[in-house]
Order: sequence, then structure tokens, then C-alpha cells
Amino acid sequence: MADVLIIIDMQVGICDGSQPLANLATVTTGIQQRIASYRAQDKPIVFVQHNDADLVTGSANWKVISDLPIETTDFVIQKTHANSFYHTDLQQQLQALRCQSLEICGAQVEFCIDTTVKMAHGMGYQLEMVRGLTTTTDNPMMSAQQTIDFYQDRIWNHRFLTFVND
Repeated sequence: MADVLIIIDMQVGICDGSQPLANLATVTTGIQQRIASYRAQDKPIVFVQHNDADLVTGSANWKVISDLPIETTDFVIQKTHANSFYHTDLQQQLQALRCQSLEICGAQVEFCIDTTVKMAHGMGYQLEMVRGLTTTTDNPMMSAQQTIDFYQDRIWNHRFLTFVND
């Protein structure tokens, strides 16, 4: 188990948007299980929320989905870029917690997850992920599942992170 669990962009406007996210129910259930595991071990949980014209701070679309309730002990990071570290205090929060390893999950694979994975790796964090706990939508090049599989198996695995069992 990593030092901290980071949940990226599991927001109403992304999860319930016009394009369906692949395996959303499975991803959500898996993230719920990871949250329970981290809370049972008194390990920190970070929720990252994207803010833009479609995900306006405070709006219904901006909120984290109700299936993943945020507790007062959790950390919440607001971002405006695919990189969860860019112009946020995520790095400072992780340093204050003395975190060296991160477990990452959430949405969307080829945007905010991939960018954050690569930045965190480049900053020296040891990264973990439970296979199947990231999601995305279909795109003109690949189905959502093809995109997920491509990033998990061809990009991230043994290059940027280690897959762990839940």
C-alpha cells in the first residue's frame, strides 16, 4: 500500500457527462474499496478536482460523485490543468505528509491520469495502481477500453508505475 491514495477527477460532470466512461460502476466500486483500505490504515487520501468552463467551482458538475464521499480528514486539490501538480499545492501537501509513494486512480486515462503519473514519476515518487481503476471515454482513434489497456500495458506498466493487487 502506498503512502497516499490520489483520486483524480471523479466528478459529476466527467462521470455523468455526455460521453459514458468505460466500466464506471466497476471503477467506482474499486475506488470505494481502496478508500476503505486507506482509511482503515489511517493513510491520507487526496481528491483532485478539475476546474474549467465545464466544471465550474461550486457547480453540480464540479462536485465529486456522491459514491465517493470526501471526509474532513481528506485533502482536496483544485487544478486547472491535466497535471495535478501544476499551479497547485499538491507537492507541498505530499511533502508535509512525508509521502514517497502514491497510488493513483480516477479519470481520464489519456489526459489527467497520464499527465499526473508521468509528472509524479519524474518528481521521484514511487507509483502504484490497481489495474482497472482508471477510466475514460471512446475517442476517434480507440475505444475507451483500448485506451485503458494501451496505457496500462504499453505505457505505464514497469515504466512509470507498478500494478498492485487490491
